[in-house]
Amino acid sequence: MVIASIDLKDGHVVQLKNGKELVLQRDDADSLISEFNIYGEVAVIDLDAALGNVDEKGVTANTGLLKSLLRRGNVRVGGGIRTVKKAKELVSLGAEKVIIGSAAWNLDRKNGSSVLNTEFLEELGAAIGKQRIIISVDAINGKIAVKGWTETADISLIEGAREAEKYASELLFTCVEKEGCMQGTDMDMVKQLRDAVSCRVVAAGGVNSLEQISQLEKLGCDVQLGMALYTGAVSLKDSFIECLDWNKTGGMVPVIAQSPAGEVLMMGYSNRDALEKTFETKRLTFFSRTRGTLWTKGETSGHYLELVKIRADCDRDTLLATVIPHGGVCHTGSFTCFSGEAGEKSSMERLYGIIAGRFANPCPGSYTATLDAKRVREKIMEEAEELTEAGKKDEVIWEAADLLYFVSVLMYKEGVSWQDVYDELDRRHKK
Repeated sequence: MVIASIDLKDGHVVQLKNGKELVLQRDDADSLISEFNIYGEVAVIDLDAALGNVDEKGVTANTGLLKSLLRRGNVRVGGGIRTVKKAKELVSLGAEKVIIGSAAWNLDRKNGSSVLNTEFLEELGAAIGKQRIIISVDAINGKIAVKGWTETADISLIEGAREAEKYASELLFTCVEKEGCMQGTDMDMVKQLRDAVSCRVVAAGGVNSLEQISQLEKLGCDVQLGMALYTGAVSLKDSFIECLDWNKTGGMVPVIAQSPAGEVLMMGYSNRDALEKTFETKRLTFFSRTRGTLWTKGETSGHYLELVKIRADCDRDTLLATVIPHGGVCHTGSFTCFSGEAGEKSSMERLYGIIAGRFANPCPGSYTATLDAKRVREKIMEEAEELTEAGKKDEVIWEAADLLYFVSVLMYKEGVSWQDVYDELDRRHKK
């Protein structure tokens, strides 16, 4: 599959040729990650950090922007991560994986010492787990490139890769000579790398066509895409569809639809045309095997499924679509095809949505709509006291429900979502 890259330099989104020459610059990182995340993982790279352009606190011109992007999707982050503390901080801020470059390598090898900085990598693995670690095996003329690709180490790509996979869940290989040149990557070198290791391999640098992406997928490699994506030479939509295992599935893949809260809603089948329409309309579309035609969920009932993102499984033969349901999903009127319940299960997100609706479109007699900032704070204090005084289980349940309602109202008024709270709890857990 394709991983879209957002490279940051001097506070801008950029694309560089050979890691040096500025070819493209733009300032729409927020809209980019919103679009990229529909199709898969997103790599956010701080080029200034990679080049050592940091202040005494380790801050670069990109730090604020980078942090704002970390919880906007399934993000892996790289660039100048040289300490365990920095890696842990990025994970706590929302990064799913960290990309380790120069810090992974032993650049002062003596007396046959390891090619890797094993002490650092062992400490890092103990701190965040091997599954969160990606090691860059970027190369210039077959030698590992370091320090923002400004130097090469006396370490061959294959030797380094074989050692590196012991400490990482995947390797990121960039053919530096090809980076940003739009001339295609070094397929021979990628094949050698793929044959040398058993972990996940992501290829980058020079990939310039859908055909090459397909070739890399067949080799068992993912692609991190930059220049070809920004120049329009390749689209994420086409790449996503092309990378699925259509031969294995007979031309159709099962698509499982789930709500943002994770509740399974329905399952159907999509062919290439159905996926094309899904991505174009942002409404989940299937192929009817009985009628032999495309059908967009909700085209007659109006109960459509708004696409948030879609992910392929590890075998590329099943899809998981996260969608926002607009109305009941099942033809029986139930909220899901796996339950007889007419409505969505209660959750903090559902409560928050109802509260938002009450303020946006107040109904006559709506109690929620009458709550101002002062009154809702008074009610929180009142309900919290009643909860602490509750003596029986049913009383605790009742008072807790009241308290959570008023807390949700206050959060809405302050522009805080439950996802913001979950993210903060997650950050504390990962510290």
